[in-house]
Formats: sequence, structure tokens, C-alpha cells
Amino acid sequence: MGVVAIASDGFRRRQAAQMIIDAHMQLWAADSPRLAAAEYAPVRRDHGIDELRATMSESDVDACVLVEADGTSPADTTRCLEVAAWTPQVLGVVGWAPLTDPDLGDVVGKHRAGPGGQRLVGLHERVYEKADDFLEDPAVRAGLAVVDELGLVIEFAARTEQLPSVARLAEAMPQARFVLQQAGSPWITGGAEGLAEWQRLIQPVAECANVRAKLGGLVTLAHWERWSVDDLRPFVDHAIEVFGPGRLIFGSDWPTCRLAATHAESLQAISCLLGGIHPAVFSLTAISAYQLDVTELPHGPRQG
Repeated sequence: MGVVAIASDGFRRRQAAQMIIDAHMQLWAADSPRLAAAEYAPVRRDHGIDELRATMSESDVDACVLVEADGTSPADTTRCLEVAAWTPQVLGVVGWAPLTDPDLGDVVGKHRAGPGGQRLVGLHERVYEKADDFLEDPAVRAGLAVVDELGLVIEFAARTEQLPSVARLAEAMPQARFVLQQAGSPWITGGAEGLAEWQRLIQPVAECANVRAKLGGLVTLAHWERWSVDDLRPFVDHAIEVFGPGRLIFGSDWPTCRLAATHAESLQAISCLLGGIHPAVFSLTAISAYQLDVTELPHGPRQG
């Protein structure tokens, strides 16, 4: 049963509203090139599925969406899908594939035909590592059109200064579903100046009804050693104002969040700023955006 059926069934919708879904968790290998930078030393170790499940349990998280962590080859997506195939708590996988590959459709088709392939819900790109005009490239746009035609979410991690190109893309592809990681990476350590810059650049993105934003990973955009909930408050408040709760998604960005906070602390910070576990942010928006099927969770949604 898919999200459409869940949304049309009042009882199942109430069940889904009682869940906590973490829509951004990753599995890491200690030797990943992404962890080579000095600042990753505190988290440069294996983070496997057993630790992920234990972390979810400690934070009362019912289910998650895995986001592949490598971003250089389809192999990590394959691994995440294989994990999803035998881990009911992994409701979906946001994978990676080279957008300019003329065989992109075949790459996705192979994933879908393999173990866990039915849980591939989107593809993501680390736009922040690319040139500012990356999303304007005709070859990239063609690849994104393929992703959309295949019924997958298009997901980005982008720098604040790249947000205008995100808005232009979303306007050009109004039928596509977009998810913006870390709410567009605001310059939280910049205080009032960082807030003003992000507010100005996120507004055109938020005006695109086909874009949803993840409220997660914000602790790592603050001062790691001395952040507080109040540091995040103006950014979360503005995200709620311009997107609305129905277009916001909780995603802890675990284990990256461990650079600044535990998973539980990251979840509690967002919950505190929202006045509690908001059903849209903590479950319903993710279910809708990724078209997740929550009917096969081991013991059903958490009650109360």
C-alpha cells in the first residue's frame, strides 16, 4: 500500500502521524575518501546498520530514509538498497548516479531490479561541491529530467549562494519533486548577517511549491562546541514561515551530526523549536515526498 492509500485511509493516516521518521541517515566506512579531511577525525570510523538501528531505538525513531554517503559510484547505492532489502525500518533509499551519464536510466533500472530496488525513492547530488552554475548545465538538466521521468525525488545539498539556481531549476521543472538538504545550508555562525543572506536567497526557493526542505544537519552549521537551540531558532522559525510544516522534513544527518551533537540531541533541538513532535515534519511530509510505504514496519508505528 503506497502513500496515496495511506492518505485516503483515516486510520492509517493517524497511525503515520504518530511515527518519527528520520529522513537523512547514512552508513559510513572508515576509509571513505569523504572522511579524509581533518575535521572528520572525530567520526572517522565505521558506522554500520547495527549502530544505526541502535541509534534509532535510543531516540524512539520508528523508521528512516538512507542517503548514500559516497557520491562517486553506484556501488554505495547498491549497498544501501541491499541493506534496505532486509531492514524493514529502512523505508527508502536516496541514491546517487552520474547525472550526465547517457545511460542514467539503465543505471537506475539495474538498481530497481536488484535487492531492495523497490525502496529507491530518489537521487541526490552534492551541488555544494560543484560550480555555481552546475544546475544550469544542459547535460545536468537532461539527467534531472530522466530522474523525474523515473518517478524519483531530486535531492540536493547546496551552498546558500547556489539557491538562486535551485529556484530557477524548480521553476523550470514544476512537475518534479525536489528536496533541499539542510534547508539550503544557512550561514548559522554568521549570526544576523548569515540569517539575512539566507532569508533573501531561500525565499524564491520556498515560493516553488514543488520544493521541500529538510530541517536537519543544522547543528553542524552552527559552532560545533558551543551551539544552542537559540542559535538555530531564527532559521527554523523562518523555514516554518516560508515553507510551512507541510513542506518540511526532519533528517538528523547522522552520523555527520555527531561532530556537534548526538542523534538524540539533534532530534530534541528540532522538536523543541517546533513545540513538540510535529506530525508533518517528523513523518507525514517525508511519507508524501518520498512516497514511503509504512505498512510493513515490524510492529507498526509507535503508539503515543
